[in-house]
Amino acid sequence: MTPKELGLFLISLLASVAGQFFLKSGANKLGAVNASNAVSLVLNIVKTPELLAGLTCYGLGAVFYILVLTRVDLSVAGPAIALSYVFALLVGLFVFKEVIPITRYIGLGLIVAGVILVIFKKA
Repeated sequence: MTPKELGLFLISLLASVAGQFFLKSGANKLGAVNASNAVSLVLNIVKTPELLAGLTCYGLGAVFYILVLTRVDLSVAGPAIALSYVFALLVGLFVFKEVIPITRYIGLGLIVAGVILVIFKKA
């Protein structure tokens, strides 16, 4: 990836991760869904600012990802977007205080190694 392509990719990645953060924050406000509250929770989605912000961030992330796809092969961009899993784990750990088992860290290490192998082509 060229620096410009990498910049577009990082904007897409960060917008998507911000979308995950806001969607989780909004979902926490809504609470758990069950048969008796499903309809009201769906209607409350449009009234929850965090959920609207999350959807907006996802939309922006998609727009920038489309711009990336106009310049980069899908076989590179697709696997590279898996880095969002790493950032999602960090948000879960530091912001939402989630407990992360060691196996998840190992899995993320494998994802990062795979992305490195996909992004950097042999000279």
